[in-house]
Amino acid sequence: MSKVDPNASRSSFFPRSKTAKSKIGTNGLNSGYIQRNEPKRIKELNHSTGSHAKVEIPSAVRDFAKIKKAVDQAPEVDNSEKIARLKEQINAGTYKVDYDSLADKILSSEF
Repeated sequence: MSKVDPNASRSSFFPRSKTAKSKIGTNGLNSGYIQRNEPKRIKELNHSTGSHAKVEIPSAVRDFAKIKKAVDQAPEVDNSEKIARLKEQINAGTYKVDYDSLADKILSSEF
């Protein structure tokens, strides 16, 4: 193993090292390492990226969220009795199809 020489100068990677402190200017910044955008460039960047930072939610998604919220708050419907009664009628052969109402429902779903 090699020993670390405490008197050796550190690289400027360490911000509080002796070599980094000697290069810091009067404004407190190491001007050789930090490059700042000019005000004109900052304005240009803000203008070109400003519209990309916005999120727009389509009205269909907002409507769906409202509908989902209403459905979640609605009481649960229990159709088990109705289903059991229809099964009995079908098995017994007494179930009669109302063809007019069936046709109306089919047509309303098509248009």
